[in-house]
Amino acid sequence: MEKHKIINDPVYGFIHVPAGLVFEIIEHPYFQRLRRIKQLGMTEYVYPGALHTRFHHALGSMHLMRLCLNHLRERDVSISDEEFEGALIAILLHDIGHGPYSHALEFTLLQGVAHEELSLVLMEDLNRQFDGRLGLAIDVFTDRYSRPFFHQLVSSQLDVDRLDYLQRDSFYTGVHEGTIGADRIIKMMNVHDGQLVIEEKGIYSIENFLIARRLMYWQVYLHHASVSAEAMLISVINRARELARRGIALGVTPALEFFFKQSAGWKNGGDGKDFLKSFIAIDDFDIFASVKAWMMHPDRVLSVLSSMLVNRRLFRVEIYKEPFSEDKRAQIETETKKALGLSNDELEYFIRQGEISNKAYVSNGQRINILSKRGSLHDIREVSDLSNIATLAKIVKKHYLCWPKIVSL
Repeated sequence: MEKHKIINDPVYGFIHVPAGLVFEIIEHPYFQRLRRIKQLGMTEYVYPGALHTRFHHALGSMHLMRLCLNHLRERDVSISDEEFEGALIAILLHDIGHGPYSHALEFTLLQGVAHEELSLVLMEDLNRQFDGRLGLAIDVFTDRYSRPFFHQLVSSQLDVDRLDYLQRDSFYTGVHEGTIGADRIIKMMNVHDGQLVIEEKGIYSIENFLIARRLMYWQVYLHHASVSAEAMLISVINRARELARRGIALGVTPALEFFFKQSAGWKNGGDGKDFLKSFIAIDDFDIFASVKAWMMHPDRVLSVLSSMLVNRRLFRVEIYKEPFSEDKRAQIETETKKALGLSNDELEYFIRQGEISNKAYVSNGQRINILSKRGSLHDIREVSDLSNIATLAKIVKKHYLCWPKIVSL
């Protein structure tokens, strides 16, 4: 009988972790680092319960993958023990490349580098450390494996990653609109011509999944206060990086200092070993401990922004469907400079402008296929009788502008 460990998870109850390679990976420092990276970045500023981590999410995703694979085996889908383990490892490590505060600083602290790229770099490094035993998992993760449904379970429009984070984020935030029937969806899964499909009687569960995802984006992931807090954190990091480049002491950990002073990442001529060593050494603790210390920094911009963030004096944020007019931004800039006594160079750290988008279902190349009773495949939009499913396939973009609340217009 296979030996395993048991972890008590608040969302699913007992999660079984097989002994051997999977358990060894979980015990590895690369994976343990995920304990120190919050799943939802700055969302705790809106929902105080949103303190769960990427570690929680990775284990939950692995649990759902195990349920999926066991169910498919019951459907007479041939899955070898090697494939089973490879799929578990692929989903376990799918987010290992996330940096501090997850998506909030993804392209700020590590400029121009997506977390998926870093996940692959770390998986390849782990593969070397474990004597090539992660080869199949890497092929699944990169969609190079000959049976595409394995990759679709890891990354697609209906993968176990999304099934877990919707349930988990809904649980910890208390936003019940994100509740989905993951068990029902898993029971409706099958494989047809090597592709992951949902049987026709699972249509309603998929409709609920897509609607829940859309609602979670507007109510949680893109909540206006989360947008404001993330914008402020980015301003703090950008100011710290600018001061570091001027040679001004910041008093941060060596790993964090590396990223403030780097002029090129590992993709652009930087030292790959130094980059990887520094990356695995940083987490949320490095960032927020620094922000707290910077409240007393002699640089006024850095100290003011840090104090505002620590004490949750968030920027005012306005979100509209159309871009903000230049006149409105100019008026805000004038009033902000006057109220805070800022120079033109300092002003950019106190006004943040950008775009947010909600894409509940992007079917281009990654359809959610419904398998009819007659054996034909159809996109969920073609067979759903909900008129808003087609709407969910449209990317909704909105524009935001943030500035200090001391300035009122």
